[in-house]
Amino acid sequence: MQSNIDIEKMQNPSELFTWLKENTALGILPDEVLGSIEPLLKKVSLSAKQIIVDRDQEIAQLYILEEGKVQTVGINENFSLLSGAVINLQELLLQQKAKYSLQTLTNTTLWSISAVEFNRLVTQYPQISQAFTSQLAQQVASLSSQLTFEQERQTVLRPYLVTKAKRGIVGKSRYAVRLRQQVKNACDDRDSVVIFGEQGLEKDNIAALIHYSSIDRHQPMIKVDCGKLQASGAELFGRVGGKLGLIEALGKGTLVLNNIQDLPPELNDAILQLLKNNTYYPVNRSDTSNTPQKISQARLIVIAEKALSDINNNVTHLIKVPPLRVRKADLADQVNYYISLISRSKKVNKPQITPEALRRLQGYDFPNNLRELENLIERSIGQLSGCNQLTEEIIWPSQSKKQQFRFNLLNAYPKLRSFLRSPWYPDRVNYGFTLTIFALVVGILFLAPQNRQENFALNIFWAWWWPLILVLFPFVGRLWCAFCPFMIYGEVTQKLSLWLFPRQLKSWPRQTAEKWGGWFLFALFTLIILWEELWDLPNTAYLSAWLLLIITAGAMICSAIFERRFWCRYLCPIGGMNGLFAKLSIIELRAQQGTCSAECTTYQCYKGGAQKGEGLETLGCPLYSHPAQLQDNRDCVLCMTCLKACPHRSVTVNLRPPAIELWTTHQPRSYEIALLFLLLNAVFLHKLPQINHLLGLGLDLSQFWIHSLGSIVVLIVPLIIPSIGYGIMYLSTRIKNRQPKSFIELAYGYLPLVLCANIAYYLHLGLTEGGRILPVAWATFGLDGSNLPIFVAHPAVITFLQGFSLIFGMICAVILSQKIARQSIKTLLPQHFSLVALSYLFWQIISLNVISN
Repeated sequence: MQSNIDIEKMQNPSELFTWLKENTALGILPDEVLGSIEPLLKKVSLSAKQIIVDRDQEIAQLYILEEGKVQTVGINENFSLLSGAVINLQELLLQQKAKYSLQTLTNTTLWSISAVEFNRLVTQYPQISQAFTSQLAQQVASLSSQLTFEQERQTVLRPYLVTKAKRGIVGKSRYAVRLRQQVKNACDDRDSVVIFGEQGLEKDNIAALIHYSSIDRHQPMIKVDCGKLQASGAELFGRVGGKLGLIEALGKGTLVLNNIQDLPPELNDAILQLLKNNTYYPVNRSDTSNTPQKISQARLIVIAEKALSDINNNVTHLIKVPPLRVRKADLADQVNYYISLISRSKKVNKPQITPEALRRLQGYDFPNNLRELENLIERSIGQLSGCNQLTEEIIWPSQSKKQQFRFNLLNAYPKLRSFLRSPWYPDRVNYGFTLTIFALVVGILFLAPQNRQENFALNIFWAWWWPLILVLFPFVGRLWCAFCPFMIYGEVTQKLSLWLFPRQLKSWPRQTAEKWGGWFLFALFTLIILWEELWDLPNTAYLSAWLLLIITAGAMICSAIFERRFWCRYLCPIGGMNGLFAKLSIIELRAQQGTCSAECTTYQCYKGGAQKGEGLETLGCPLYSHPAQLQDNRDCVLCMTCLKACPHRSVTVNLRPPAIELWTTHQPRSYEIALLFLLLNAVFLHKLPQINHLLGLGLDLSQFWIHSLGSIVVLIVPLIIPSIGYGIMYLSTRIKNRQPKSFIELAYGYLPLVLCANIAYYLHLGLTEGGRILPVAWATFGLDGSNLPIFVAHPAVITFLQGFSLIFGMICAVILSQKIARQSIKTLLPQHFSLVALSYLFWQIISLNVISN
């Protein structure tokens, strides 16, 4: 090193003296002493990367840096020296070895004096030791003060410290990608952040990710539970002349205010002020007007379970954490992450989760989100014994409300699943049997004798089909629509027309159909009922045939114009009735929403498509209903297209409590209530002659216009009873200053009685004329069937069954009304009395069937 040192004599002592006085630590010395040092200084020039001092070596020279860059070497946090720095001064005064090595980074110029000469001057001038000893004492006092503050700071912060982020953001869904980007954006500055979302989403971990990924990662981070803060705010803001507050102790660190919605109201204004301008006031019990305002250097991150407008308007970054139920695509990654984490902590081999267990998790909504999932996986791993798989038997999340009281028939009966996915259901049955039989029935209705006693097609239609379909509604819902001949001919028309005239079928006018389609089918059903009554359809075969052909024509015309089953979804009067009564069914077709959202990307059950996995090629749902979104049996015809198309085994056919959708997921519709009361009043219409006789009205029903007017009146008047019942209930509720349920909601409570009243009416036909099918069939072809067996129920049996149907329907209607209203029996007494009154009137007119015969 000595060979590289170029020693020059001082050229201008006066300039050097001035520089030493103004720019170096030696400037505190008296001029006399500094004047004695100046002549002894020698200029030294060093090139880059040269060592000036070696650590733990004896000090040979005192150096003063004039220009260039010098840096410490070999310690954890290197630092550079500025021009005017005096090197080795403290070591020479205290007679110590070098504390660290120094190296030049660039060409550097220094002034030097040997250690021997400097020590001689120290002996000659005691002022040197006195001056620097006083300075060292001040530094020690300052360091002591800083150490005391740091100890107090650590004591204040320690209970709230967050030392690291527990984990990153798991998953590859668009929600996870967006959340990662929002965290990255928040790391790029020190602006305030609001993180909000449901419970159990580990929002505090996201706050830790933001802090420990930012430039302030070496500063402390604390988390404060707002629900535990004193109303005075002394923990946060400190006290005047008292204990240090968290904000002051934190310095430039990050303050996380967890559960801000639980903040004491007295602190709202103070927190808003802190967010707006980073200022706060320490707590002062004596004179608050003279409390000094302080500036916060801390970064604020606010955590909430819901959006708070006052808070959100004063922050830069707003991060909404999506719940786990909408991130089902990330569920497999989350599960595998927790399996790895928990297995490592328990020191067990990492198990695998089976596809069936994963599907069960995907069918659950996780109200407590990630926290609940982690606890569930930990519990499941704890149950493992000699097995390396997490199966669906040990993965048992709590049932969601949507899945409570459901029993999946497809899992219980695999052969049922195979049959429903086979070509036989329903296509081969429809095109190999129903298509032909329907044409045959219509032909017989036109060509055979025109009364029920001699036309077996008419007998089947009125004495078999109507009673059976009504009885089956509570068991199989809208199953009839899967084999409906109207729509089979509609599908044939659609396929044939596309073959003859290739074109793009029109999309559904959904908005118009949703608004007016229900009222169209209501009007059409009203006309059918009036036609049935005024022209005696049940005993006029060719008119019954025309009724079937008109409905079929509607299906064919709509199928030739619109894609899929537009007629079936919106316009079919029989389909409207089926959809209404299907709400009472104990069977439903649904899909596991979690599995659909996590695994499905093609939506083949809805759109249709080619074969994928075990999913078969289909044209998609004929009613444009997605099974995962179904909330109402009215929108499903049980054709099982979705079951055939689904490659993920998501579709379920469930047993459920009857009518459960009416008090859970149901959306009331006014046209359905109109159809409901039309079906209720139709029972009275069917018994118009008996009503005329019972009331002694003396109407000549052989006169068409009198018959027509009487029919219309009968279709309207019975509605007075439910209306009066609701009116009384509405007034009594309003008197108590409570908001009553709407008439449209409560009217669905009449549905069981409407169904049972229609069953009671058609029971007479089914149990008398239905049993004469064999002689009637012979008579259809002009043969004598008088010797063939007949099966007719005793009038007492029929009366009993009719009475039982009405009582059962009334009881079910009372129970359903209570479930829908969720109010006390006392509140709903007017509606219950209406049900009893209607049941009594039904009995009075229906029982006349047997008496008159």
